[in-house]
Amino acid sequence: MESRYLTTGAEGFGLATVSNKNTVLDTWYPFVSLRSDAAGSATSELTDSYIAESLGKWARRAGQWDERRAVRTIAVKTSIASLEESPVDIHDVYLRLHLISRRLIQPRQANLTGFLDLMADVAWTTLGPCEPSQALDILHSCRAERIPFDVHGTFKVPRMTDYVVPDGVWIEDADRVLLGAHLACGTTVTAEGFVGVNAGTTGPCMIEGRISLGAVVGELSDIGGGASIMGTTSGGGKHQVTIGKRCLLGANAGIGISLGDDCAVEAGLYLTAGTRVRLSTGETVKAIELSGRSGLLYRRNSQTGRIEALASTRSWVSLHPSLHRLSPQPYLVTQGG
Repeated sequence: MESRYLTTGAEGFGLATVSNKNTVLDTWYPFVSLRSDAAGSATSELTDSYIAESLGKWARRAGQWDERRAVRTIAVKTSIASLEESPVDIHDVYLRLHLISRRLIQPRQANLTGFLDLMADVAWTTLGPCEPSQALDILHSCRAERIPFDVHGTFKVPRMTDYVVPDGVWIEDADRVLLGAHLACGTTVTAEGFVGVNAGTTGPCMIEGRISLGAVVGELSDIGGGASIMGTTSGGGKHQVTIGKRCLLGANAGIGISLGDDCAVEAGLYLTAGTRVRLSTGETVKAIELSGRSGLLYRRNSQTGRIEALASTRSWVSLHPSLHRLSPQPYLVTQGG
């Protein structure tokens, strides 16, 4: 799956959380759409007369002030002229992440260059987002009043299920799937599975390992427990790993190259781009030269210790039907942070 940014635009109507320092902490979009007529990329605060029309039942949340978290909620409209362009602000970033998680676009179809630099550091709590510097004060005040309060984490990107709950998937631990993950119908993410931003699955899959930033897994593939797919991070490699259809990444294995269809990587074997791999012809090549090829079994020879790539026609994956149900509904809307 190559990175091909869509040239279409997008529009979203939502609610932004703004701190008393005038920092935008998040933006939740209950209404998003792809548009071809967006005049430019910008976010504007909705006027009172337009809020009810644009947000419907969610309009009542606009203008609210939360004294405990020291945040206010504002209603906004965000437009993106072209998803091929880099995001211009935090609202723009959140709209792109919503488009991916709501399965309106695939991973890598929206330009997310510099998105982390545009997002704020946030403490994600059971009462909603707040400035990290205020989290401890809120905790103690809630304890004094016997109000349940918990901090899920401190990071720029929130968990997906506070904003979008895709139908037809199972997520055992919601903390391990970030907003901007793409989970196709029939995907199961177990407690130790993880799916990062601009990454995910394109069909029913079993995810027991880690799908890092920018990595994509094809339908009917199985990412085993403790397995890792290399992602793209600032200052790191630029190769975006794609796992093809019907592939098996064994337990505690790792991959830094793409796999074609019907491939398997032996449990515990980690393949980086520079790993030396011996072919059945006797030739030894770097793993990157095999990137994207189908029908290969990668293993370590138990006698010689060499890493080998053997041609195989075996079907490696058999997903259990009861764990990978399908549904025609694309997503469920949640109330956001």
